[in-house]
Amino acid sequence: MPSTPHTLTRTWRLAVLTGLAALVTAACGGGPDGAGGQEPAAPGAPSAIPDTTALIEAVQKDAAVAGTLPAKYAQAGMLHLASNLQSAPNNFYAADGKTPIGYEVDLAKAIGKKLGVTVHHQDMAFGSLITSLQSGRVDLTMAAMNDTKTRQAQIDFVDYFSSGITIMVRKGNPDRISGPDTLCGKNVAVVQGTSHQKFAEEQNGKCTQAGKPALTVTATDSDTQNQNQLRTGRVAAILNDLPSAVYISRTAGEGKFFEVVPGEPINGGPYGIGVNKENKPLAESIQKALQSLVVDGGYGKILQAWGVEQGAVKEAKLNGGS
Repeated sequence: MPSTPHTLTRTWRLAVLTGLAALVTAACGGGPDGAGGQEPAAPGAPSAIPDTTALIEAVQKDAAVAGTLPAKYAQAGMLHLASNLQSAPNNFYAADGKTPIGYEVDLAKAIGKKLGVTVHHQDMAFGSLITSLQSGRVDLTMAAMNDTKTRQAQIDFVDYFSSGITIMVRKGNPDRISGPDTLCGKNVAVVQGTSHQKFAEEQNGKCTQAGKPALTVTATDSDTQNQNQLRTGRVAAILNDLPSAVYISRTAGEGKFFEVVPGEPINGGPYGIGVNKENKPLAESIQKALQSLVVDGGYGKILQAWGVEQGAVKEAKLNGGS
């Protein structure tokens, strides 16, 4: 996978604990260079997993959009979607270890309802998603995959989310960090070898060129180490991907340890639903269904339920990545 600052997704290995606790451990995948983790939630802590049942049930079939769905899918009443179900809050398994959940899962269900079909999730390795799509084994992919020009040469994308680097700080933001420029003179933690580290080094150069104090960049092997440093005040901020930072902020210490600095994702780029390049009519139907969901507000409500509304797109574009 291309390792550029715009390619920011990650795949997490998720071990779901019994009850409401969830543990996200260090990993990389999904995108090229992410790594992350968090401590398990305390037993009996409030769940960071929203109940979106009513939101999905409220989505109505759009007859005009459904009419564009190729006949073979309409007749089958089902679309087969492949994902790598290890990436909270994008897509992962519920506490039963069997039920796919996440904001991507909810969006897929809602798109299916717009088209009048059911979407069936299939779990597979991230590296197998594109080839499975090309071979016709599945109809769609949706796994926090960046829509890039390189991947567009292999498959088409319907863009549904914009991710990028996000700044995570201690609860209450005691260092008053409001954006990249306010990182000057601060200690910042990143995971070694990530695009987050590259951005921190670039920002450091901007600070010194402007005559401001330099950043102190601490690069570690995992997000868990970074969180420990942030909690103890050894660093003022962590750089992380938007969905990951939101999920960690909502779950670590029952939501009492961290918060995400508001604002657009830094160096943002779109995630895309993958479709076989030889199946343009299906891609166009998915695009129309997602756009219908954006227009009627269902899309925004799903993202808001998961706390990732900062990554909302205003328009469902086809191959909008760069």
